[in-house]
Amino acid sequence: MTHGHLTVKQETGRAAAKLIATMLGGVLVAASFLVKPLFSGTAADDSVNMYRDLMAAVGALLLAVPLWAHALKGLATGHMHMDELVALAILAAMATGDYQTAGVVAFFLLLSNLIETRTALGARAAIAGLIRLTPTKARRRLADGREETVEAHALKPGDTVIVLPGDNVPADGEIIDGQSTINEANITGESLPVEKGRGDEVFGGTSNVTGALVVRVTKVGHDTTLGRVQDLILQAERTRIPLMRLIDQYASWYTPVTLMIAGVVWFFTMDVQRAIALLVIACPCALILATPTAMVAALSAAARLGIYIKDVGNLEWARKLTAVVFDKTGTLTTGELAVTRLMPAPGVDAAELLRTAAAVERMSRHPVARAVMAVADRARVPLDEAEGFEEVPGKGVKAKVGGQVVQIGRRTWVQECGVDLGPLAGEAFAEPEGLSTLYVAKGGRCLGWIGLEDRTRPEARQAMDELRRLGVRDLIMVTGDRWSVARRVAREMGCSDLQAEVLPQDKLALVDALKAKGHTVAVVGDGVNDAPALAAGNLGIAMGAAGSDVAMNSASVALMSEDLRRLPFLVSLSRATTKVIWQNLIFGVAFIITVEVAIVFGAVPPMLAALLHTVSSAIVVFNSARMVRFGEHIASHVPAPRTVAQSPVAGRVALQPV
Repeated sequence: MTHGHLTVKQETGRAAAKLIATMLGGVLVAASFLVKPLFSGTAADDSVNMYRDLMAAVGALLLAVPLWAHALKGLATGHMHMDELVALAILAAMATGDYQTAGVVAFFLLLSNLIETRTALGARAAIAGLIRLTPTKARRRLADGREETVEAHALKPGDTVIVLPGDNVPADGEIIDGQSTINEANITGESLPVEKGRGDEVFGGTSNVTGALVVRVTKVGHDTTLGRVQDLILQAERTRIPLMRLIDQYASWYTPVTLMIAGVVWFFTMDVQRAIALLVIACPCALILATPTAMVAALSAAARLGIYIKDVGNLEWARKLTAVVFDKTGTLTTGELAVTRLMPAPGVDAAELLRTAAAVERMSRHPVARAVMAVADRARVPLDEAEGFEEVPGKGVKAKVGGQVVQIGRRTWVQECGVDLGPLAGEAFAEPEGLSTLYVAKGGRCLGWIGLEDRTRPEARQAMDELRRLGVRDLIMVTGDRWSVARRVAREMGCSDLQAEVLPQDKLALVDALKAKGHTVAVVGDGVNDAPALAAGNLGIAMGAAGSDVAMNSASVALMSEDLRRLPFLVSLSRATTKVIWQNLIFGVAFIITVEVAIVFGAVPPMLAALLHTVSSAIVVFNSARMVRFGEHIASHVPAPRTVAQSPVAGRVALQPV
């Protein structure tokens, strides 16, 4: 049970107060059972019975009032709940003067309600835990260089903060000085800390492990990644899957039918105790708890690995997937170009080719330039000074090195500049399929070409294989890139189909065509330029969503890390959760029918019925709680190198002609 918009602290306080009142009432009812054995020889039987009934009545009233109040509130607002059955059972027991039975029934039913309330607080408690991760204080650097300690919520974008080893980062920001290792497990689900340096992004609530950092704040409060994660958990908690709505739908006739059955039993047996027991056991707490407890546990298991689900209905879609559409760049590949081939012209040394290219490219901020510079830095190639740098958009760059003009760019553009590419006409110098090439010329002479490619993610192929093992056969890659590059990536990934050189509207058409064929489709992308396709699929999954507002807004599921192995885990989690829900529901129905039959034959009195009712609720909760540990065997992978400079392969080819 939740209560409007109360905070976790207020709801926990209310639950604690109910527990105290329940224990107090329970003590009075329990004490009433001891009155007769203790005082039967010292007082008249009438007095002993009077004290026994008085204690039981006070205890029963203390326990019953909250149940009656909730039942009356539901009737007044026109919302039929299952609690009306319990309220009537307690009222009937008290009307017949059996205060002890009324007290015991009320005690165990309140205990069941407290279990339900505590379960409902599970998702809210997760948010409270996330909020505690955000520091309350921050060290802000002033314009004159002095430092002051301020409240973290007082920070504004543009502020500069100092984060020392052992501190939590107070807000999202960019490192402007320092280098450290950051533990991002609470957001991305990756247990291995991540190396961060100048220019890298850090997230509020993550933990600084080693070095001191100077961070420029970019986002604060609810705009931070941690704030968005909190909102996602709240949003998921408020949603309901069809099974939950199904139970609510039948609640309107369940209560009248149960009352009718209890009335028929009373009429034929003339035993009010059996009717009371029937009302108690018919209250389907086990059925009510069957779905939400499993969902809370599943959301917790997903969040542990950095998977955040906006709507619990999306978790149900995951188990039905028959086709997955992957964007290439940034999803199956790293999205970062890497130099993988050097092809110097005859008579040219590989080091000269690289040195000439890096001398000019170091003046550019293009991704191609960063890839070339990464290899040059690793190879420790000495660079000459470049003058008169000029960038020709979409074609290449040029500058003067040692008094000679150097052109670096597309083959066609280099040819347009009057460079003779005849020395590279042989078959040995042909461009391999799947590589992007960068031609280098100096003083009108072609020095050779540099091959670059967007590397595939090391864990992506494993994710594809696991999806096939789970029965998802249609694994389709779509990209706006060239067919030659797309075929290489699709071949490495083992995709079942491929669409290259497509526009955004073509991606939408592909998703619609798959859905028209009866497929349940998931679309996986980085969320930046895939928003329409993500929205079109039955399930939109944005990967690498940490720090990306677009990704969190466009997708129904956000994978905070870039590990695609989270995807088959999501499918397995969905199927396991559905299995647990059906276990709970079947157990709940079987339990109610079995015990009601036993009650009709007089085998289960009201007190035992109340005890069994509580036990059934506890069994459902504990069965669902198993889902919290689902996926604990999954080990976080070691992230792939972020730059080519860290790649031993790139370093090896840097000085060796191929």
